[in-house]
Amino acid sequence: FMKLTVLADNNTFIDQYYLGEPAVSYYIEIDDCRILFDTGYSDAFLRNALSLGIDLGAITHLVLSHGHNDHTGGLHALLDSFDLSHVTLIAHPGCFEPKRDGDLVIGSPLTENEIRSRFLYQPARTPMELSSHCQFLGEIPTLLPFEPRYAIGKAFRLGQWATDFLFDDSALVCKTENGLFVISGCSHSGICNITEYAMQLTGIHQLAGVIGGFHLFETGHRLAETIRYFSGCDLTALYPCHCVSLKAKCEMYKAALPIHEVGVGMTIN
Repeated sequence: FMKLTVLADNNTFIDQYYLGEPAVSYYIEIDDCRILFDTGYSDAFLRNALSLGIDLGAITHLVLSHGHNDHTGGLHALLDSFDLSHVTLIAHPGCFEPKRDGDLVIGSPLTENEIRSRFLYQPARTPMELSSHCQFLGEIPTLLPFEPRYAIGKAFRLGQWATDFLFDDSALVCKTENGLFVISGCSHSGICNITEYAMQLTGIHQLAGVIGGFHLFETGHRLAETIRYFSGCDLTALYPCHCVSLKAKCEMYKAALPIHEVGVGMTIN
C-alpha cells in the first residue's frame, strides 16, 4: 500500500484552500516509512501539511530530488519547526553543492556540513532501499537518445565553478500491487530515462503511475518522443505537474495518455 499527498505544487484546486507555489513537496506513506519528498520553496508545504493534518515531525525519511531551491528552500522552515536528528536524509552527494544561474543563487539554503549536523545523512550516488517496496534511484544514467543531459547554471565543486549538468537529479520508485509508481522532482535527467531506469532496476515493467515535474515547456522533438515513449508503456496514470507547460500537457492529452490534473492536497492511493 502506498499513499502520496501533494504538499506543494504550482497549482491548487478550486475550493481547496491551500497554498500554491512553483515548487514540489510530497508526503508518502509506504511500508513503515513516512517520507517527505522535497521541501518546496518556502514554508508553504508546512502550512499545507498542518491544514491537512499531517505531522511532519513524525517523518522517518527526507528525500531530496536535487539541490535547486524550489525543492530545498523549505529546509530552514522544517528545521525551525521540528527536531529531525532521528530522520534519515537521502540525496545524491552533489545535492548540496552551491548552485547559481548568473547572479541568482539557486541551490540549497543549507550546506552539506549543516545537513550532517541536523539529520542522519546518507548520500547515495547508487540506488538505495528505504524499504522493501521503496527505492531511491541515485544517479540516473542517460538511457534514451532523445533525453540528453542539459546544463542549468553552474555548481561549485572541487574548488571552482563548473557548468552544472544536474547529476544530482534523482527520484523514488515504489512497488505497488498495480505496478511501479515513479516519483520525480523536476526530471532534469529526463522523465523517460528515470522511468526506464526504475523498470530496469526492479525488473517490473507495469507502471501504476508517474508523478512529478517533467521539465517540458515547448512542443518539439523531446516532447514528441516523451509522448511516444509513454504511449508504448503499460501505464495506468500520468501526473505531469510543477515544470510542465499547458502546451505540453495538451499534447499529452491529445495523444490519449492517461494524464491527471495535480494540485495541493491531492491524494493518490
